[in-house]
Amino acid sequence: MEHGWPLAIQAYTFHRETLFDAIDNAKELGIRYIEMYPGQIVSPEMSDVRFNEDASVALIAKVKTKLERAGVRPLAYGVVRMSTDEAECRKVFDFAKVMGITTITAEPPVEALPLIDDLANEYGINVAIHNHPKPSRYWDPNFVLEVIKDRSPRIGACADTGHWMRSGLDTIESLKILEGRILWSHFKDLNESTPQGHDVVWGTGAGNARGMLEELKRQNYVGGIAVEYEHNWGEAMPEIKQCVEFYRETVAELFDKGQ
Repeated sequence: MEHGWPLAIQAYTFHRETLFDAIDNAKELGIRYIEMYPGQIVSPEMSDVRFNEDASVALIAKVKTKLERAGVRPLAYGVVRMSTDEAECRKVFDFAKVMGITTITAEPPVEALPLIDDLANEYGINVAIHNHPKPSRYWDPNFVLEVIKDRSPRIGACADTGHWMRSGLDTIESLKILEGRILWSHFKDLNESTPQGHDVVWGTGAGNARGMLEELKRQNYVGGIAVEYEHNWGEAMPEIKQCVEFYRETVAELFDKGQ
């Protein structure tokens, strides 16, 4: 736990590698939490096997052993689509429960939210609505707020700050719109707020990374911060390490000095 905010790695950061590689990379980065995504190849030795909610009991046991040995805990899973099919939704929730996952990030159809809300409360697992950029239906935080505002506290938002920038939105204002309903974040800083914007080291881009962390602290945010770095595939570890350093230095200032 980093001053109340678990710092995680979104495994998609290493989607050209395997899940086991992503876990090893998290350990190397000193990150103790991971958000797995559906369909990542499990390991170099199991190059034809992908990990998702359809995984066998034996495969889940292998992945859990890998996680335990690395000292990495799975906190989130996504982004999943989900649907109005209860059996399909339960499969995701059952998987999350077995893995010890506390938050599912998803982009379900709006009509599926009543079912998902019921299941979230039944299983005690949060569901955070993720925002891919335009033309995703959830690109606008105002729309996300509209569809979740009357739902239980277990239905909230996954604030993908980079995708807000790709949709031309102000990151701070977007966080403010969703105040009190943010459950998870795919935290990013991009070189520019355009559809072509790409990830850069936190604090060096146009996203006001420090300002976003300050705003989350003002909101008394208690969710997770997931590093999802989608640039320089396969060569980004030095940049990711700088993101982690920026995060730790900044939250230390914000919390330890009472800012």
